[in-house]
Amino acid sequence: MECVYLTKAQYKENYTVFLEFNTGESGEVDLKETVYKYNAAKPIREKEHFSKFYLDSWPTLAWECGFDISIVPPAHAVY
Repeated sequence: MECVYLTKAQYKENYTVFLEFNTGESGEVDLKETVYKYNAAKPIREKEHFSKFYLDSWPTLAWECGFDISIVPPAHAVY
């Protein structure tokens, strides 16, 4: 099985991020529900702070406050 990981993440608007994976798959994801679900994400509920994410060494979406999200394309998700 191929290891799937993020290669690019670009802020779009509100809580939407464009994602690109090493498999060539790409698309936009709205993370508003996730950001409001977890107390650890409280510092990034302001859009100005939300938009300042980066890809960490795993690579996952990460913020300076310590909150991070691991995202895989739907075709590769394991439930």
